[in-house]
Amino acid sequence: MFDITGVTFIKAAGVQSPLTGAWVPGDDDDRETQETVRRMLAEIRDGGEEVARSYAEKLDRYKGNIVLSEQEIQEAVDMIPEQDRASIDFSVEQVVKFATVTRAKSCDWEVDLGNGSTAGTKVVPVETAGCYVPGGLYGYTMAAVMTAGVARAAGVKNIICTAPTNKTTGKVHPNTLYAMKKAGATEILALGGVQGIAALAFGLFTGKEADIIVGPGNKFVAEAKRQLFGRVGIDQIAGPTEIGIIADDSADPVIVATDLVSQAEHGPTSPAWLITTSRRLAEEVNKLVPELVSKLNDDMAGMGGTPATKSWPDYGEIVLVDSREEAARLSDRYAAEHLEIQTVEDAWYHDNLHNYGSLFLGEGSTVTHGDKASGPNHVLPTRRVARYTGGLSVEKFLKKLTWQRLSKESQKTIGVISARVSRMEGMEGHARAADVRLEKYFPGEKFDLHPTKKHI
Repeated sequence: MFDITGVTFIKAAGVQSPLTGAWVPGDDDDRETQETVRRMLAEIRDGGEEVARSYAEKLDRYKGNIVLSEQEIQEAVDMIPEQDRASIDFSVEQVVKFATVTRAKSCDWEVDLGNGSTAGTKVVPVETAGCYVPGGLYGYTMAAVMTAGVARAAGVKNIICTAPTNKTTGKVHPNTLYAMKKAGATEILALGGVQGIAALAFGLFTGKEADIIVGPGNKFVAEAKRQLFGRVGIDQIAGPTEIGIIADDSADPVIVATDLVSQAEHGPTSPAWLITTSRRLAEEVNKLVPELVSKLNDDMAGMGGTPATKSWPDYGEIVLVDSREEAARLSDRYAAEHLEIQTVEDAWYHDNLHNYGSLFLGEGSTVTHGDKASGPNHVLPTRRVARYTGGLSVEKFLKKLTWQRLSKESQKTIGVISARVSRMEGMEGHARAADVRLEKYFPGEKFDLHPTKKHI
């Protein structure tokens, strides 16, 4: 059990908290979703493109081309104002630049094993990446950039993007199409949900089965990726997006509160956490956040309001601690997807924090920048998964393949030991594969190829 001695809740979560031992939203088994996805995947696997197409018509009312033509894409792109295209271009350039530098640091290498033998690692990209991009009224441009753009930087040959069509317009949003194409998509499918994931995995409509499927989506998309994992690689199984902020008395309460609300608007179960050493800041933020949520809700009334009206009361927390050490310990317990540091000791936290999806150091850095334009990937681990992995990166699209070339002379060391260890394990066939080489390369020479007998 996690020790919470000395921790004061200025505002506790109304539903669940990683601190108190309860789990974060989405941890419960959704048997109905699992069964629905299992049935759909089986039907699409057996029935192929015809069944996938029928689901697109049934669920999204879409009857058009699944594989979009260059003309269809260009017609959509022509609708986008020049300034909006320039904004997307900038984001693509930033993301690809960061990914390209990361790729350059994942390089081939080799090591001398002695006696003329060598071994090493060769880094190669997967051949086909499937990138899922959620649909929506405004189009998820950055989901396309963060997936397809990074796959391009990795050197992936086939980058297949898929996205659901909008039920009102009957089309994939123009901004999404432009972002896909600009980021490097080689083929684009108008197909969402489970049927979209299935098409990527089974190679429907393109004839190319994805080696890895990446990108965010709803619970059906996440479950489809989970069930297909093993047949294909996946980036992660994402839960509701999260923000954590560590702040001290130097932090601006308006900026802290605004950043919390900015991520709480993602959905009704999106956690927003503040850990602070300042009671004054904690109390001011506790007062400000409901006010900012209320104003945002009024301003978005025409769009149905903001989910933050639900997520902040249920999943928002403000925790007061006595020291920076306790703040870091607590933060590592939460392992937030996005973690902002707004203190006079940002460098200390950078050195001492271990569990987070992505770190935003200093007041000038906000999650919004990371989500939209700065460069590092925004597909990040949630639900405390940051305890053991990072987010989507160019390395997800790379395979690090080992190789070795052993000389005749090294058989006297590596070969002899291999034979002995094989016999220690009772694997005589393995041992003989080493024996025959010793016999061929050193005829007439005697070697001790058996382990020391030990009476038990």
